[in-house]
Amino acid sequence: MKSLKLISSAIAMLICFVTMAQERTISGIVSDESNLPLPGVQVTIKGTKKNSQTDYNGNYSIQAHKGDALVFSYIGMETKTILVKKSDVINVTLKNNSNELNEVVVTAYGVSRKQMKTSAVTMVRGSAEGIQVQNSVGYSAMPSPTISIRANESVSQKNEPMYIIDGVPAKANQMAKINPNDIDNVSVLKDQAATSIYGSKASNGVVVISTKNEIYKNLSEKELDKKLNIMPIPAEPTQEDYDAFVENAFESPKTAPLSTFSIDVDNASYTNIRRFLNNGQQVPKDAVRVEEMVNFFKYTYPQPKNEHPFSINTEVSDSPWNKNNKILKIGLQGKNIPTNDLPASNLVFLIDVSGSMSDMNKLPLLKQSFKILVNELRAKDKVAIVVYAGAAGMVLPPTSGDEKKTIIDALDKLQSGGSTAGGAGIELAYKTASENFIKGGNNRVILATDGDFNVGSTSNSDMEKLIEEKRKTGVFLTCLGYGMGNYKDSKMEILADKGNGNYAYIDNIQEANRFLGKEFKGSMFAIAKDVKIQIEFNPKQVQAYRLIGYENRKLRPEDFKNDAIDAGELGSNHTVTALYEIVPSGVKSDYLTEQPDPLKYTKTETNSTSYNNELATIKFRYKKPDGDKSIEMVQVIENKSVALNKASDDMKFSSAVAWFGLKLRDSKLIADKSSEEIVKLAKQGNSNDGEGYKAEFIRLVETSKQYN
Repeated sequence: MKSLKLISSAIAMLICFVTMAQERTISGIVSDESNLPLPGVQVTIKGTKKNSQTDYNGNYSIQAHKGDALVFSYIGMETKTILVKKSDVINVTLKNNSNELNEVVVTAYGVSRKQMKTSAVTMVRGSAEGIQVQNSVGYSAMPSPTISIRANESVSQKNEPMYIIDGVPAKANQMAKINPNDIDNVSVLKDQAATSIYGSKASNGVVVISTKNEIYKNLSEKELDKKLNIMPIPAEPTQEDYDAFVENAFESPKTAPLSTFSIDVDNASYTNIRRFLNNGQQVPKDAVRVEEMVNFFKYTYPQPKNEHPFSINTEVSDSPWNKNNKILKIGLQGKNIPTNDLPASNLVFLIDVSGSMSDMNKLPLLKQSFKILVNELRAKDKVAIVVYAGAAGMVLPPTSGDEKKTIIDALDKLQSGGSTAGGAGIELAYKTASENFIKGGNNRVILATDGDFNVGSTSNSDMEKLIEEKRKTGVFLTCLGYGMGNYKDSKMEILADKGNGNYAYIDNIQEANRFLGKEFKGSMFAIAKDVKIQIEFNPKQVQAYRLIGYENRKLRPEDFKNDAIDAGELGSNHTVTALYEIVPSGVKSDYLTEQPDPLKYTKTETNSTSYNNELATIKFRYKKPDGDKSIEMVQVIENKSVALNKASDDMKFSSAVAWFGLKLRDSKLIADKSSEEIVKLAKQGNSNDGEGYKAEFIRLVETSKQYN
């Protein structure tokens, strides 16, 4: 009998173990129809009390058996039931419910709800940034409401409401930090109820929070951050792609007497960095290209006064980050050609309409951007539109620039879907441009994409070969980058660098208006191509030098006179700025390696005393837009330096921008990384800022303090 009991007990234990072994961890992500994660979704095993809840990023996990029914429920969404089968991963999309809440009012003691005829999702989940009021016992008395607010980067800016805390305008991440126990009342206003109080800025709704003792009343944004203990938001893992590079080191003019590089008028890196900082994210080191940051801004260089298409301007002052060093600034100013005198344009819009372009900051923003460009066109200009997804095709044959409605209608009809045949699209666009080539005109392909080429010519080397071949047609290239998350900066940069091109990152409609509207001439009309710079430093005055930025634009000394070597283009009224950091002769520097012994057969020092007042000699080579032979310009730079406080505003501001870029790259070659000093120098150099871009830069540096 005793043995039977033991056997029975053993069988029971075995059954228990088998049952436990059959139980599995089921996990996944719950999102809405816009593919945005839903925090606070209740996940319950039907017929049991076992439940779980999604976290901030929509992730959940729950122990379940095969055959269990998982019930997913969320306020304002249709409840969904899914059976557990073979897979341990179950991702769920919840749909809007037509019987959603229209307005939620949260108090410290209870919740009331109002049922309206109109849909409530834009109020509670869209315009209100995903506020959830969760209560396991329904909507009656609720002593401790739980409020979860999705951060603003998870919702399209188009739907972003205003936030008000104790009468103070706030951001979503600030609202998310409020202790629910401090809340006295939360109300969500929409339509006329919002705009009648807060004006047009409230057109997407208002979320109003009042605390019990008005503890956040009259606080500034910084004070609010400090009180809420808001910490830096770490960079989120993404599939964005940036080419890695090592910053330029100091070189000796005795062993490397010549420094040669191609100009770079791109500024995509700056707008991309701005996007990261405005989203409260850390900036990826390899996304920072200092020269593109510096060249985003315009400087007050004089117009050329001779037959050449640009003027040359140099200045020497103190280094703001290494006190014993000097900064040499080289500035080019392109000739400003009146719009009516510009040649006729033959443009081909090459637009990525693949599935990856569906986000609001991709194809929808792209279409609005191109409308700005279309408004700049004249009757003598013509435009064709080529698109590519699973295959490439023409949606608009060459059309006169005065037929703006026809062009805009074609843009409005574009929709995203399919894979990305980037190579096929480029082939067709260049073929179209070549067939309609205007001799002496502005022949250009304008490529707009997130750079996610995943069908056809996929590798960077394949794309490089393709675009190098196409530039021989005499057609220029402009690359416009859009989007985030899977943005392929490396591919975009290669296309621009190798295809007589320029490159911009469009992060919002204001940037589109700047690049494609206000700076249309500089962006779209080249006045010189293959512009190269070569500088020879005088070893009597310069112990060492380094080019700041331009790492992927450096050339070999022998490339300078080789007309087969591609280089950058300069547009009408464009400015280009390059900075060198110099260690003067006789100055001790921690950044210099031990110098080699003098060479026996090669003598790089000059014996002539006539060069004592020369710091360097600088040479430029360029071709006319339709030319094949380069033209050379030469200028001597005097060994004359001014104190930084007496330097030009351009020197101060460009140095501040470079300084900030070096800090973001965590450069090992700068001694001082103080954000306060960068801001101070930028403010001293802030002039000629009618559009407010320099003031915006200063605010970015101030904002970035908490992320560095």
